[in-house]
Amino acid sequence: MTDLSTSMLEMGRRARAAATALREAPAAARTRALTALSEKLSAAEAEILAANARDVAAARTGGMSEALIDRLSLTPARITGMVQAVATIAAVPDPLGVETERWTPANGLDIARVRTPIGVLGVIYESRPNVTADAAALCIRSGNAAILRCGSDCLQSSLAIAAVIAEALAEAGLPADAVQLVDTPDRAAVGLMLTGLDGAIDVIVPRGGKSLVARVQAEARTAVLSHLEGLNHTYLHQSADLETARALVMNAKMRRVSVCGATETLLVDRAAARRLLPPVAADLIAAGCELRGDAEAQELVPGMVAAEEADWRTEYLAPILAVRVVADMDAAVDHIARYGSGHTEAIVATDAEAAERFAARIDSAIVLINASTQFADGGEFGFGGEIGISTNRLHARGPVGAEQLTTYKYVVRGQGQIRP
Repeated sequence: MTDLSTSMLEMGRRARAAATALREAPAAARTRALTALSEKLSAAEAEILAANARDVAAARTGGMSEALIDRLSLTPARITGMVQAVATIAAVPDPLGVETERWTPANGLDIARVRTPIGVLGVIYESRPNVTADAAALCIRSGNAAILRCGSDCLQSSLAIAAVIAEALAEAGLPADAVQLVDTPDRAAVGLMLTGLDGAIDVIVPRGGKSLVARVQAEARTAVLSHLEGLNHTYLHQSADLETARALVMNAKMRRVSVCGATETLLVDRAAARRLLPPVAADLIAAGCELRGDAEAQELVPGMVAAEEADWRTEYLAPILAVRVVADMDAAVDHIARYGSGHTEAIVATDAEAAERFAARIDSAIVLINASTQFADGGEFGFGGEIGISTNRLHARGPVGAEQLTTYKYVVRGQGQIRP
């Protein structure tokens, strides 16, 4: 057995033991760990920024795109956001032991469904060092141990954050092994995690690009909680208010083009396309967004690049937007069903009945009415943070916060009943 295999299996064994301790620890101890983590992250800002600067410099030297550099980069403001997210998670009611339902059937048994941790999560992510803190905090809050494997491009940043996490756990009297970061850039570590580390890992959570998630879904020998990509749509219904449409589309696409909640395709009702599309397009073009449209969209916006079939299937994560003029809501829904990834869709409409009909017909994890797709975020949902946006139909769907990282068990109380 190689040294890496040995060390990864040992990491799994330690995580399993820590999961037991974390599950049995009082809620107050987990809260203390999170409060300490929030404070220590703030205090360690200079060290974390210095480590991140090394990651960013290496990424630029390696030719990483600016969109991915943006994902990788930390700033004082982003560290403040990280600190606030952990503090919010600390304030989230502890989900463990909560009875979600209780009843007494004819046999007289007192049956309760109670939330309990999943166990050990293996979180595999790419160039977002903030995920190190978010994932750790959510796992601590939900009583799960975590094995984190970041991309090599954010390893220095993540190591700096992981050191702070270990200090916070120790201060709260919890095992440091409750959150472990794989400290090697060796990609073989991912393959080992996908085997489940001899049963130590209960669920794999991939958070990254399409190729990473596809690999995890194809190779994992344990359960996977994931989304493949955020191929999101904003649909301008014929009743849409122009100024609302301009503001929402600009934010949905251009606020941060590299996040999974960014809109990648704009659909516009034919009946209002002449009124809505030219001013919306002008705003986007002025902001540096390349538009790729169908023939009708090109006719309304001279100079727009012709869209190809691949554009309707592409998560750009860049200032590029596909644009299609559709006949009506039926055509918009059909387009989303054909090309969407089941992540997030939005409608802009003053017709409330039409908006609710759209929401009822769309089968995606998140549907927004008159709001930007960039609200597809656990923090914006009040979860404090998220470990990802799940497009699964079983277990969690949408933003995965602390509550969504629990499963349940049945506690059955009797008075000596035997079954006839």
